[in-house]
Amino acid sequence: MAERTRGGARVDMGAWEGRPVWLSGVGVIAGSGWSCPAVTSEPLAQLSLTDVSTCSRPRLCWSSNDPPAALWPQRGWESKQERRECPARPTAMTQDAPKPTPAARRCSGLARRVLTIAFALLILGLMTWAYAAGVPLASDRYGLLAFGLYGAFLSAHLLAQSLFAYLEHRRVAAAARRAAARGRLDAATARSVALTISAYQEDPAYLRQCLVSARALLYPRARLRILMVVDGNRPEDLYMVDMFREVFADEDPATYVWDGNYHQPWEPAAGAVGAGAYREVEAEDPGRLAVEALVRTRRCVCVAQRWGGKREVMYTAFKALGDSVDYVQVCDSDTRLDPMALLELVQVLDEDPRVGAVGGDVRILNPLDSWVSFLSSLRYWVAFNVERACQSYFHCVSCISGPLGLYRNNLLQQFLEAWYNQKFLGTHCTFGDDRHLTNRMLSMGYATKYTSRSRCYSETPSSFLRWLSQQTRWSKSYFREWLYNALWWHRHHAWMTYEAVVSGLFPFFVAATVLRLFYAGRPWALLWVLLCVQGVALAKAAFAAWLRGCLRMVLLSLYAPLYMCGLLPAKFLALVTMNQSGWGTSGRRKLAANYVPLLPLALWALLLLGGLVRSVAHEARADWSGPSRAVEAYHLAAGAGAYVGYWVVMLTLYWVGVRRLCRRRTGGYRVQV
Repeated sequence: MAERTRGGARVDMGAWEGRPVWLSGVGVIAGSGWSCPAVTSEPLAQLSLTDVSTCSRPRLCWSSNDPPAALWPQRGWESKQERRECPARPTAMTQDAPKPTPAARRCSGLARRVLTIAFALLILGLMTWAYAAGVPLASDRYGLLAFGLYGAFLSAHLLAQSLFAYLEHRRVAAAARRAAARGRLDAATARSVALTISAYQEDPAYLRQCLVSARALLYPRARLRILMVVDGNRPEDLYMVDMFREVFADEDPATYVWDGNYHQPWEPAAGAVGAGAYREVEAEDPGRLAVEALVRTRRCVCVAQRWGGKREVMYTAFKALGDSVDYVQVCDSDTRLDPMALLELVQVLDEDPRVGAVGGDVRILNPLDSWVSFLSSLRYWVAFNVERACQSYFHCVSCISGPLGLYRNNLLQQFLEAWYNQKFLGTHCTFGDDRHLTNRMLSMGYATKYTSRSRCYSETPSSFLRWLSQQTRWSKSYFREWLYNALWWHRHHAWMTYEAVVSGLFPFFVAATVLRLFYAGRPWALLWVLLCVQGVALAKAAFAAWLRGCLRMVLLSLYAPLYMCGLLPAKFLALVTMNQSGWGTSGRRKLAANYVPLLPLALWALLLLGGLVRSVAHEARADWSGPSRAVEAYHLAAGAGAYVGYWVVMLTLYWVGVRRLCRRRTGGYRVQV
């Protein structure tokens, strides 16, 4: 049976071999891969396979409304010249749609920009007004139990997000069933793919798991290349090269230790303009030529280069590959891939040529190392299977994560230089690499998707300090990329604009609410907000537990205090230090020793403590003899009891159900070189 996608019509050639069919306004000769737009919906009975015998391989022949040139290098239409080799369409049965004039396109783009800006300002204005006005929708007699307009807005947002995530999961499951019935997974293996692994001072145990899982991927060997680039070429970094050679010993692996990298300092002739500049090495550089020759001729290659940061490592992999493969998969050296991970990603890109990149479900490899890693594992699941699943429903996933993502290589090569040379306020950007890759794809108008059927397991920090450093780095890239992403909202669904505005403002509203209650509110008002926060967190955790079918997800509600006390102040530190570069977290070989992220936590704690003392002192001098105060005292006692009881139950569940299973990996960060 045929399947209609956003990119046009698709036909199962096995079921319709040699039979002309009609789908979505495109005449298709099954088995030939040839199609043409037509003015009639009648089957193209006059055409046969002999009419397309001049085509060297199955491919699409488009009308004058050609797809973007970026799509030509896909399988079957590798260039404009080859695309023109398709036989001419029968003039009696076809009619080219008129092209919009340049002026019409400019007017259309301007109109979309204006409407998008107006929509964003509308959402911003409504949120700000609802928060500032504090309009109550429901309240008790004394105004102690109140539900306002802003709370209703956030509740509606969570309900909508959950609904669209659920619908996306249903759509993915239905597509998987159809693909299995047709054998579409076998067809997906026709694409050539390069798996690129970025490595930096990795824990040998994690690195070995990564390489072994890459070797075990269920994908044709002839269509898959594996390239690992090590950020560092000193003797203490070469254990990663040795491990690569060991794991792929029977694959005839190629390894190369490069004294430089693609952007090492280059010294032209004495006195020449630009002497001493930091630029890309010349095309004739011996190291560059050696790396590119190995990458394009060998299946398994490991390159150790001069330290330059993760973006330099990724650039080396992308640049060396050039246009030699159809798709490029990104992966981190602490990631263990599911055997079907790559195949599921490839299938998504094959389904729709308008999708430029797709990400998978990133799970935590070490959830039982500590309470931090355990809560992170629950938070990861919700971030991917609720938040990004919702974005995927509207074809605008905001970030394809580094551990598991797949890009169309012909598109990636178009913005590779712009991606690497990204600057913010005059500073070269060296973090937020994956988010900016995604934004570059979105800026071209291509969709980004998420599939829960592709899965991997990645290491997360188990110590609070290292987790805080990681979250600070991610928050830096989030705020910076938010500004870049806003330039392209008009090219995608309105949900992308709406969610960006809501998520961008949320931390500021939360911080303002907490400070206002601590300094100007009564103890009951503060307790009521805490109860509401935990209630919403528990409801979200309950939905996740139902969606995943795992009761352990209810413990996700314990993440709320971690967000309020740790992540929230870290976001403000990230906001004022966006221009500071670096990996942000240390390699897994050594423990993090950066205590700077603790500074905003200390300031935040002092602010809250000062407000709490002020409020308690003020309330201690107040007259509690009135009827309203008596009711408030009752609510205060009942609410405090409920809040304490909630924490007793949750911590007991954590201790009995999880903590007793935790076995810290002693020496997990020790490396014998």
